[in-house]
Amino acid sequence: MRILQIQLYILIWCQAAETLDQLTDLGHNVTINCDLDDEDVYWVLQKQSDSSTVILRSFSNPTTAFYFNETFENKYSVQSKHRLVIYNVTVDELGVYYCMNTDTPPKLSHSTRLNIIGKYRHSALFKNPTQLVYHFSECQNQTAVNSIHQNETQWHIIIIISALMNAVLIIVTIAKHRYIVTYISTIHMHIHTVQVMYVMGNGYSTSLCFS
Repeated sequence: MRILQIQLYILIWCQAAETLDQLTDLGHNVTINCDLDDEDVYWVLQKQSDSSTVILRSFSNPTTAFYFNETFENKYSVQSKHRLVIYNVTVDELGVYYCMNTDTPPKLSHSTRLNIIGKYRHSALFKNPTQLVYHFSECQNQTAVNSIHQNETQWHIIIIISALMNAVLIIVTIAKHRYIVTYISTIHMHIHTVQVMYVMGNGYSTSLCFS
């Protein structure tokens, strides 16, 4: 029941608590401070994917601690002023650590987020506002250049297509004009032939009448 209460307090507290970042490399030992002056405190680990885990209870005697899981005895220990020591850090120990007293409701310390150096650098690549503005400006410039190149390419395509369409239209117009000229010439030839035949036919008929 006490553990459930602690987890509930942690859930409420972590929404507004100030979190300090502590960086380390995997395999190193880490010491996390507790800013409470109480005789007894709990150490709690909060992970993003899991609920809160109560690690141990530390007493005024730094050599005395009660572990809520026997596997924690080889991973954690406490020193004076309730400082928590984590041995041979792995990804399983990464998360947010709290120390809290045994009062009801309990008082919690500032939280400490334990993270590995490489992961932190990756996540905080542009936390510097100057870098962020510069990066944003670079992105804008690159986007503008890409947009200009894209627009130029589109205009080139439009010009080429327009030129091809004009060429096709000219060819069709010329071909149509030639066809019309040829057709008219053919009609003229047929008319001329008919006229010649008509004249010849009339001349032949006249000669028969006079004979």
